[in-house]
Amino acid sequence: MFVPIYDVNALKHIRLQYVTLALIALNTIVWLATGFLATEDFAAEASLGLGFIPALIHDYAVLDADLKIAPEGATYITYAFLHGSFMHLASNMLFLWVFGDNVEDAMGHVRFILFYLLCAAAGAWLHGMVLPQSDGPLIGASGAISGVVASYFFLHPRVRVWVLILWRFPLPLPAFIPLIFWIGQQFYMLLVDADGSVSWAAHVGGIIAGIVLTPLLKRRETPLLDRQIVKPAGVELANDEKTPPGDDTPRWGRG
Repeated sequence: MFVPIYDVNALKHIRLQYVTLALIALNTIVWLATGFLATEDFAAEASLGLGFIPALIHDYAVLDADLKIAPEGATYITYAFLHGSFMHLASNMLFLWVFGDNVEDAMGHVRFILFYLLCAAAGAWLHGMVLPQSDGPLIGASGAISGVVASYFFLHPRVRVWVLILWRFPLPLPAFIPLIFWIGQQFYMLLVDADGSVSWAAHVGGIIAGIVLTPLLKRRETPLLDRQIVKPAGVELANDEKTPPGDDTPRWGRG
């Protein structure tokens, strides 16, 4: 288990990652309106009306007309802006904060919005394929965030990222080390806990979409699997000569 803190990976094409910041703000506002500041009944109604419910999509169930907020097809996207708890929101937004800016930089603002929404939809789609009769609403940005993480891995595997190991030990590592373990964990958990409270299928769907879409949506001049290591200032070696060159009331599923 690791928690990303930050990376030192300068933006090359944009001055400000305003799409990433807007997504963080929008997710936070929606959580405040439908969770933190909302009554329990309102939160449940919001999750039913905006969450992704496979049983509705696959015609195993029908939602009461009074609870419908968005068309069923739109819930492939709207579910990704709902969160069940502060920690659910915070963990997703932390990953977006650390990794989203460089993916946005690599794609440009408009294509990054498209990428984020497609990864969210892919996460919902795979969740629905794995659990087609589930009547619990899937909520959470994790499908989209998983796509962002996969894209970062595909773009900047060697950039050093500060992570907290077991929530307490800070360590700078090349991005591919924690990310390949994180990506592998999502596939493993899908195999052993497919019908658990966390939708590992949504994570895996987002990852696959991220890998497929990154080479299609990135800027032509942005390389894949770049070889540059950007070293955080806190781990600069005292002797520069020693530095090698280049070296997530109804049962909710949480996306």
